[in-house]
Amino acid sequence: MGAMLGNRLRLVVKVLGSLVADEVGQVTRERRRSRRDGLSPAEAEASAGDGSRRAKAVRHALEGLGPFYVKLGQILSTRPDMVPASMIAELQNLHDQVDVQPFSVFEPVLRDELGADWKLRFDDINTTRPLGAASLAQVYQVTLPGGRPAVVKIQRPGIRDTVHADMALMRKASRIVARTAPRFNEVIDVEAMLGSIFDAMEPELDFTGEARNMDDARENIRRYPTLEVPRVIHATPKVLVQSLAPGASVRRLDRAMFSDRERTEIGKDLLRFMYRGYFVDRMFHADPHAGNVFAQPGGPATLIDWGMVGRLDRRTSLQLLPLLMAIAQNDGHGLARAWADMGRVTAWSNLPAFAADMAALVPKVATASLEDINFGVSLTTVLEKATRRGIGSAPAISLLGKSFANLEGSVRCLAPDIALAEVFKAEVRGIIMSLIREYFSLDQVARNTMDLLSAAASAPEQWRGLLSDAANRQFALQLHEPHTPASMGGQRPWSPSRGLMALGAAALLLDRRRAPR
Repeated sequence: MGAMLGNRLRLVVKVLGSLVADEVGQVTRERRRSRRDGLSPAEAEASAGDGSRRAKAVRHALEGLGPFYVKLGQILSTRPDMVPASMIAELQNLHDQVDVQPFSVFEPVLRDELGADWKLRFDDINTTRPLGAASLAQVYQVTLPGGRPAVVKIQRPGIRDTVHADMALMRKASRIVARTAPRFNEVIDVEAMLGSIFDAMEPELDFTGEARNMDDARENIRRYPTLEVPRVIHATPKVLVQSLAPGASVRRLDRAMFSDRERTEIGKDLLRFMYRGYFVDRMFHADPHAGNVFAQPGGPATLIDWGMVGRLDRRTSLQLLPLLMAIAQNDGHGLARAWADMGRVTAWSNLPAFAADMAALVPKVATASLEDINFGVSLTTVLEKATRRGIGSAPAISLLGKSFANLEGSVRCLAPDIALAEVFKAEVRGIIMSLIREYFSLDQVARNTMDLLSAAASAPEQWRGLLSDAANRQFALQLHEPHTPASMGGQRPWSPSRGLMALGAAALLLDRRRAPR
């Protein structure tokens, strides 16, 4: 790993060095030209289209560095608080398509993963023309015994070590950013943001993880009749055999082949499935772009490529729900409060100004359809204004923003007249009912009871402290550990609600009644 890390560092330095050298050379040429033509530096830069040229150079550099930097660039394209506007559009053009390599490069991987008799697993395999070629793998169509069509996804040799080395480099870089730019790191926790991205990418490097994601997603998608997930046939860390997704990607979809109702139902089911993933299942497809959604007239659409999946903890998911509810209800101030609660408020934040920003933005998107507005752009606008006002966003926001922007693009290909907020309002009742059932589940009741018992056990100590403080005219009830105030960037202290305490008391009472006398 040490040698790989050193090699990757040298390559990154070389690519970035050539980028800097090109930039210095361009600046020198612009200065000579401005002196020759009598132009100001700003006029010379504008006439040369410098922003566009620089953005293209950065995109080509990221593509040259490989899949990890491509993914990072794609996520940065949804972060206008970190990347200048001139760079956003170009980074959205990032792709991980690479030159197709001959099948002979991948055959040793099949032999190592499936055994020397790997050919007996397939009646036929099209080795001349892969279905897809990306930085991490190539995909081939196969025919299984019995005539069933399927695909085999084969990881590129050595790519896992390369990506792990890139991750290690970025972790080191994020720590340097934290030390040298503390104010920037206060609103954008780079290390935490990268951590959420790394966790989501891990199954792309081990196809058994992707197979588990597909199995979980296939269970979750059953309630949506117009959608399905490919079936896993066989999985090893570097080889994945799965059923073939029928039809074509919605990026190349001919809408005239579908009825209006069919297109609309597929689009709405995609939104419903993803909304439930964000709030109830807490597992969501992190890359649902149009190339990963296949459809055909008269049949369900198939959501493929489950290598990059986001997972949310319960608290983040519950904080995300009022955020989208505020947008659906045209409540800008509510959106500002929800965003601040989900993220982190710094000592130099300006919450009133942020609330005013949201009050101006939300009415434009609350009832707009995809034909009228780009909802993903609106989400990144919230992110940009929050950062400018000193409000740090949750680390999961980067992955959520990428997922939502890609989802919006896929739905726009199918049914651009759908209003995202309207679909959410129709679904939110079912989401809340699911959360209520979860709250009253046996596992959650047990957890609430333990929280109540813990609070009860510490009560005498708290009362003694309170009486002591009262004697000293210090009326401050302190719980276990001091905390940083939310206004200074800390998390709000947790305290059990009355409903939670009542629920725990009821559980204790029932437990005592059931106990043998």
